[in-house]
Amino acid sequence: MAPRYRRLARLGQLWSDSDSFLTLVSSLEKFIAKVLSLAMIVVIIVSTIDLGIFLVKNLFVFDPFFLKSALFEVFGMFLSVLIALEILENITAYLRRNVIQVELVVATSLIAIARKLIILDVNKISTGELFGLGFAVLALAISYWIVRSAPARNSHH
Repeated sequence: MAPRYRRLARLGQLWSDSDSFLTLVSSLEKFIAKVLSLAMIVVIIVSTIDLGIFLVKNLFVFDPFFLKSALFEVFGMFLSVLIALEILENITAYLRRNVIQVELVVATSLIAIARKLIILDVNKISTGELFGLGFAVLALAISYWIVRSAPARNSHH
């Protein structure tokens, strides 16, 4: 049998054998999670350096309105780094336990919404968008409460 046909036969066998196929899918998921972890580490490092440069530039230049003009930008940058760290924690938790931790995902989402609310310019947002953000906060808070109050199980949550 020619090498090309052997590969096709192996591919067909992989496709027909559910265990082998699921093993392949699991391996691919773990590989992608590792690549995403490395990418997120780069994002965290670059974001932290950017935050440091921003702080150094603005702290050493006397501007009496710095706190008023840039405080929300600094908070936004800090929370962006924190969100990136939480996403990295989500990915590494998946790699360790092979499950997505719902509590961690909901907490990360709450931080992201909090960031949006902190840096929000209320003069540039519509009432509908504000209600949407409020509803998102309420839904995430209820979700977080449900996940936290659910009894711990041996199975994954």
